[in-house]
Amino acid sequence: MKLLIILMSLIMSTVPVMAKVGTLGAKGAVLVEQESMRVLHGVNEYDKLPMASTTKIMTAIVALENGKLEDVVTVSATAAKAPPVDLKLQTGEKQRLGDLLYSLMLESHNDTAIAIAEHVGGSVEAFCDMMTQKAIDLGATNTKFETPNGLDGDQHYSTPYDLALITAYALENPKFIEIINTPNISIPTEPLEGSRRHDLQSKNRFLHMVEGANGVKTGYTSKAGHCFVGSAKQDDMTLIGVALGNFGSSAKSKKYTDVQKMIQHGFNNYKMYTLIDTDQVMENINVVDGRKEQVKLVSKEQVVMPLTSEEVDTVKFSITKPDELIAPVDKDLQAARLDVVLDTAVLQSVWLYPEQDVKELSLLEKVKKYLNSF
Repeated sequence: MKLLIILMSLIMSTVPVMAKVGTLGAKGAVLVEQESMRVLHGVNEYDKLPMASTTKIMTAIVALENGKLEDVVTVSATAAKAPPVDLKLQTGEKQRLGDLLYSLMLESHNDTAIAIAEHVGGSVEAFCDMMTQKAIDLGATNTKFETPNGLDGDQHYSTPYDLALITAYALENPKFIEIINTPNISIPTEPLEGSRRHDLQSKNRFLHMVEGANGVKTGYTSKAGHCFVGSAKQDDMTLIGVALGNFGSSAKSKKYTDVQKMIQHGFNNYKMYTLIDTDQVMENINVVDGRKEQVKLVSKEQVVMPLTSEEVDTVKFSITKPDELIAPVDKDLQAARLDVVLDTAVLQSVWLYPEQDVKELSLLEKVKKYLNSF
């Protein structure tokens, strides 16, 4: 294998760079950009920590993907006995699943989480297994759910980065975004026999703290401390901040200001750059016994990355490819790997593919080519 380093120069940004985020109160924290999932700032971002009601981000996604918004949920005695913070659901009360999601995300009701879990999963345990499996599917492999509401459990934990990964996925769901950005609502939203009226109001102060804020979820338990996951979008960049484990007298406010500091740092210092366009030619490679002696290699995906003005000048492309390809060559062949490299860190990797199919020479064509070589 031959390693080819291609230097790339980009136009410098004039955005001023702030060296540090500042002191955070959280035990674990992370700032990522949603599209690339690049870590822009981190404190113990891969450490397993209790995450309190930020758990409900996954509860909502599993419910949205496995239930129907119009489903009627009948509240069990188990759900009705869940500890505060609660909606004070009554045994036998009926609410639509879509309406309960507002209770779950706007006011973080624990009885609502149990009712949702039992309805969608058949039991709390089965629903938590669904949550954990979904986390694994998303690549959040250091996360395990024991409760759907975030109450403490020995096997209930995540990491700041995993929560950011889960949130990045959740923010791709339009209904999820609609729910977390609703300031207030009364349920049932439509008349329903056996239902009771509940007035809900968002408890998320972050929505008014940062321009472009769009959620996401607060949390608190005595074991987890004050926790918060926040997101904001400005121009073409969406940033996600996670702060877990704020303790002390001012922790309730710091969970917000930690995320605010990180996100403002991100918007002040980073800009989105399109490094590779879809179908952009990145390299050539020789073909043996083909009707074309060389074929171009292209990326099938666009690579967009958040970078500072200093980083723009030092980004490199590292392409790993064989010396040659042997015909026939299919355009769906993963022929080479391109790494986007900053210093010694690989920010992202993509496959490169032949721009077109290359057919193999016939036996007669091979003989003619051989004779012509003399």
